[in-house]
Amino acid sequence: MRIIAATESHYEYIREHDRHIVDSFILPKIRGNEIYMLQNDEDQLIGWMRHSYFWDNTPFMNMIWIDEPYRNRGLGKQAILFWENEMKKLGFELVMTSTLANEGAQHLYRKLGYRDAGGLLLEGEPLEILMTKRL
Repeated sequence: MRIIAATESHYEYIREHDRHIVDSFILPKIRGNEIYMLQNDEDQLIGWMRHSYFWDNTPFMNMIWIDEPYRNRGLGKQAILFWENEMKKLGFELVMTSTLANEGAQHLYRKLGYRDAGGLLLEGEPLEILMTKRL
């Protein structure tokens, strides 16, 4: 798998595939290097990950997506470790993410050293588990 910074040429792909971001946020996030594209060995797009900053000072991974045929191959782990390394290069010592309590991703994050840091309950939704990791 290759991981590259998203460019404006990826705008339509992200707009069509990422249902969890407002369209008007996509280009600023691309220009701010807050979206990475995941490619297979044939350079086909197989997913993405994007982040923002919690409290405007702590990198927070908002979304990681890997297309179904490419799951359970260690690519999620590879992408997360890549992102952590990028954040470390930028001088950050702490990163955050979250996952729903009914999602299996929480187990992957814990295996990678993330620790539960709290939760958020929204009406009608499962618990959102906030997680942190020291780099």
